[in-house]
Amino acid sequence: MGHKEKSKDRKDKRLQEISLLRTIPYADHQRWWSKETIAVVTGGNRGIGFEISRQLADHGVTVILTSRDASVGVESIKVLQEGGLQDVACHQLDILDTSSINEFCDWLKENYGGLDILINNAGVNFNFGSNNSVEHASLVIETNYFGTKRMIEAMIPLMKPSSAGGRIVNVSSRLGRLNGKRNRLENEELREKLSNMEILTEEVIDEMVGTFLKQVEDGSWESGGWPPTFTDYSMSKLAVNAYTRFMANKLSERPDGEKIFINSYCPGWVKTALTGYAGSVSVEDGADSGVWLSLLPDQAITGKFFAERREINF
Repeated sequence: MGHKEKSKDRKDKRLQEISLLRTIPYADHQRWWSKETIAVVTGGNRGIGFEISRQLADHGVTVILTSRDASVGVESIKVLQEGGLQDVACHQLDILDTSSINEFCDWLKENYGGLDILINNAGVNFNFGSNNSVEHASLVIETNYFGTKRMIEAMIPLMKPSSAGGRIVNVSSRLGRLNGKRNRLENEELREKLSNMEILTEEVIDEMVGTFLKQVEDGSWESGGWPPTFTDYSMSKLAVNAYTRFMANKLSERPDGEKIFINSYCPGWVKTALTGYAGSVSVEDGADSGVWLSLLPDQAITGKFFAERREINF
């Protein structure tokens, strides 16, 4: 059996283990949440976001599913309600639109008093198969990175005080790993800035994506040392992963009772619209680690990157 076959075999076995783990209910002493616990899921109307919403609601969390198209959101929660999940709601939200985010914040505060869990799932991808166009790079970066950042900044003030801590989970990708064997960032100086927590800042991350977009605009991006595969998507997720680590460091200063734990995870190549339905992972397995991270009991895990319920290197 070759290396690829062995790797696939290990992954398949791990996904089988996870499917089994999902059938085991949380013990009472593990359940820090109740139906008073509010989870907000961006891009929750389909794919991984919808499945995360379904699984969280099935665990007894009140879920607010957000969707750019309000009518699509309404149809999505009807499906959940028809499946017996009643503690679900929906609201229009466009993470590209500051006024939409502000309106959502006002509605959330007025109707629920805030939130406990934020799942940043909304994202876009325009590359499939061997295609590596950067035609939509600006939109990809603006949605996947800056949209995620806007939501985090807007939701942190609304996170409810809790002994268990608030939870933020960013849906990311192995394609955005700094230390992956493949698809890595070749610029050693930039790699050092992104990997060294003493010098990692929001400005460093913003400058990186700004430089990439400038090179896309002037046509020099192919010689920039950026990740060679799915370049724009990979860059957006590299930025999300770096920002996750930066925010974990920043949020660690909060006092007990107001802690917020933030992590990111790779759902895998899931069969959804984002992959052109060409993925190899079921949507149930793809959503699992996000739900698991959201509900971790009594564990102050933050600033980490996960896949298949296991920590992996950024």
